[in-house]
Amino acid sequence: MNETRNESSAVPRKSAAAIGEKGNFALDFHGVRYQVKDVSRSVAFYTKQLGFKLEHQQLPAFANVSLGNLKILLSGPGASGSRPMPDGHHQEPGGWNRVVLRVVDLQALIEALKKAHLHFRNEMEVGPGGKQVQLEDPDGNPIELFEPGRKS
Repeated sequence: MNETRNESSAVPRKSAAAIGEKGNFALDFHGVRYQVKDVSRSVAFYTKQLGFKLEHQQLPAFANVSLGNLKILLSGPGASGSRPMPDGHHQEPGGWNRVVLRVVDLQALIEALKKAHLHFRNEMEVGPGGKQVQLEDPDGNPIELFEPGRKS
């Protein structure tokens, strides 16, 4: 097989030939990167408000928080993942792509998070798949809280 092993890791690595043959270059899902202005503040938000676990931090530039298999890479102004693009565009927080967290009793959760003075982009929406609302982290990055609908 066209796989090699990195001596420092038990993760199989595909050789360049194997990548070219199949067009599959991704080894696994690594995480979601969010641009933030203050890494410490973001770590506190994700760990204290949403129950994430702090995996790693290099303050003030970077931290990695996790919830189950989800890893969010928090890149502050000094992180390599935050540097301007070659054309001069700056990477900034916000946007509409988002992490979706499955929750239980969305209405009660919304009420509790509002009491903690967290910011929501919208009111709870109800659709055929369930209920959802968009919460913002301290830098305006969206997090969707989603309660699946009950199957009949």
